[in-house]
Amino acid sequence: MKIKKKIDQSIKIACRVLGIEADAVRALTGRLDGNFSKAVALILAATGKVVVSGMGKSGIICQKIASTLSSTGTPAFFLHPAEGIHGDIGMVMKNDILLAVSNSGETEELIKIVPVVKRLGVRMLAMTGRMDSTLARHADVTLDVGVKVEACPLGLAPTASTTAALAMGDALAVALLEKKGFKASDFALLHPAGSLGRRFMKAGELMHAGDAMPRVSPGDSMKDAIIVMTAKRMGMTGVFKGKKLVGIVTDGDLRRALAKGGDILGKKAADVMTKDPLRIEGAVLAESALAVMEKNLVTSLFVHDSAGDVVGVIHMHDLIRAGVV
Repeated sequence: MKIKKKIDQSIKIACRVLGIEADAVRALTGRLDGNFSKAVALILAATGKVVVSGMGKSGIICQKIASTLSSTGTPAFFLHPAEGIHGDIGMVMKNDILLAVSNSGETEELIKIVPVVKRLGVRMLAMTGRMDSTLARHADVTLDVGVKVEACPLGLAPTASTTAALAMGDALAVALLEKKGFKASDFALLHPAGSLGRRFMKAGELMHAGDAMPRVSPGDSMKDAIIVMTAKRMGMTGVFKGKKLVGIVTDGDLRRALAKGGDILGKKAADVMTKDPLRIEGAVLAESALAVMEKNLVTSLFVHDSAGDVVGVIHMHDLIRAGVV
């Protein structure tokens, strides 16, 4: 019973913390004004990178903001302000934007950077909880991320304030993403590894091309077609008239031909094939190729280039091996 009471008390504390932090984020929407639009415009107009800087817990939030910006089409990097005032400020170029994050707006290491970036002609965007702070006064644009109370009962550990800063960073990144027209294909280029990379692989990256693509001519015998299907181990072969794809012979086509009777080995590929097989452009995401296969109940798709020429074939097994399925 004592253990249960302890657990219940912990849950109450957690609910209080989550409530305070949720309220802190919700309150930001009421403070969004022309400054947010100016901040987005400032970054969009910059030809350099966004340099995100903050100390301590804010610094950790800055690293996440920089990472999110970079992965969504806005090049950014984190600058540790203490390292910055000891030489790393040299990474900042004239066409960059400094995004400085400090709840108090008076972080010593961050304030020391300000005169340097001003001399470089770098525009500055601030996120702070005090709109009358030194940081806010020197910034070109300031976003108010102040909170009424921290979730820490001592009011010491940054909790709600860092959550609010993180949320505002996400809001900036997404606003910039949409303004730039950033697409899933752009995202794929920046996430080539892991589950995200697998999800955004393109059909052309997984296709079998050249000699690896099973192919016969319309006049080839079904015996030859079966030999090709067996050798390529894809349960199908394309039927090509020169470079033009005119049909496909699948295991299903074979079964249907056998059910009709007669000498199937004496037939031509053109007699058994299904005309106008499904195809997909190589630039299309492999995930989309999977959706087409599932919708049409097929296990393979021919892949064509931007000119419409068939350049390969992708099979369900390829998607499984790549982890797309």
